[in-house]
Amino acid sequence: MSAAALHAEALLIDGLMFRSDGSTELLRQGNVSAVNVTVSGLHADFEEACDGIAEWLVRVNDPASGWRLVTSVADIHQARADGKIGLIMGWQNMRAISDRIERLQLFHRLGVRVMQLTYNERNFIGDGCLEPADEGLSLFGRKVVREMNRLGIAIDLSHVGERSAREAAALSQRPVLLTHANAKYISNVPRNKSDDLIRAVAGTGGLIGLSVYGPMCWPGDPARRPCLDDFYRHLEHVVGLVGPDHVSLGTDFPAVKDLSLVETTIRMTLERYPAAISTYAAAFGNDVRTRYLSDCGAPAELSNVTAYLVKRGWSEEHILKFLGGNYLRVLPLIWNMHSL
Repeated sequence: MSAAALHAEALLIDGLMFRSDGSTELLRQGNVSAVNVTVSGLHADFEEACDGIAEWLVRVNDPASGWRLVTSVADIHQARADGKIGLIMGWQNMRAISDRIERLQLFHRLGVRVMQLTYNERNFIGDGCLEPADEGLSLFGRKVVREMNRLGIAIDLSHVGERSAREAAALSQRPVLLTHANAKYISNVPRNKSDDLIRAVAGTGGLIGLSVYGPMCWPGDPARRPCLDDFYRHLEHVVGLVGPDHVSLGTDFPAVKDLSLVETTIRMTLERYPAAISTYAAAFGNDVRTRYLSDCGAPAELSNVTAYLVKRGWSEEHILKFLGGNYLRVLPLIWNMHSL
């Protein structure tokens, strides 16, 4: 089968896009079937989180929107059958629940199915990956992990601190996710993950979502923007650690027609988190276009990933697993709230 035909056949699930304006054109060009969209601001409080969810619920209930809300894997298959994009509502920060664990049930009822415990910094649950103390989960955080397991909400550890993430993986009775994170062994940057944590996530039955986000792929050469060759070094390393059944794709793209909509976020990540981005930005500029791989920089270019894997000799079976098949297997184990 040609790379183009294989990409068209794939049921592609993107483990994270940090922003969508509701348009589906770019996603369709990339053959995305379903995507975990960050539906609330990265530091949203309770009211802001509710507003973000409300906006998306209005959108998915509009038959002309091209979206279908996903609360089960059956919804992903139905979205594809109907020619729509499956919306997995997700968060990158649980600041919205504050210290009120009962809010988890509320947001689950509203349709949120993926929650990242922390976003770089400390919150009531635990430490983010940029906190120098690298302390573990709080007592409240341990209760949150158990309640997310009970409700069937996916635990995302991508921006979570090493110790908090390892403790969450050890405590969880369901698979946990790194929706968008690469290997620290290959690129030693704060957002990438240790081999021990990668193994721990796979040990829960979970997935490591390899990202095309430039700073996490970059080998450090200021004269060369990272490309798919660099991305593949991370993918190859993680597969060597945990095998092809525990890898997935998590681009961290914005899916917006007008890139000016995400300029505020791009500026914020440099100003608020210089440890994660300043060296890369100094080399290539602080522009959304240069934040991603030179040969895969937008959702419409995702077929380049498939073509690259074909060129590297990956089997069709393993490519289809990576692009979405592994998510189709793992998500029911997380979302089925009656199996514990």
